[in-house]
Amino acid sequence: MSNSPSISLVDDHKSVRTSKDFCREEIRTTLDSMKKFLLEKNERYGNSALYPISVFTSFIKTDNQALHNMLVRLDDKLKRIENADELRKNDVADIIGYLILLCINQGWNDFSDLID
Repeated sequence: MSNSPSISLVDDHKSVRTSKDFCREEIRTTLDSMKKFLLEKNERYGNSALYPISVFTSFIKTDNQALHNMLVRLDDKLKRIENADELRKNDVADIIGYLILLCINQGWNDFSDLID
């Protein structure tokens, strides 16, 4: 037990709380908010952290951390779309963005050879 004095905080001039009580309340508020956030994200992304879709990540055979991260994010986005009620513009834009970054990372900046 600490010998340091407890500092009192006045809340709306109605009640006095100690700094210890204030800290506990802030911890609870923060954790409750983070819990709601994490549950919502987990619902949207279909538990992709523990059960990844592994479409792109099945190709990871490199020590290139940037490439690895892009492939993981692409799989996360695909999992989110798989678990969504509707296709969202934001998800499509994210995938396009990550695919463009993937092309840049791989040095694929000329696609003229793909034109028939």
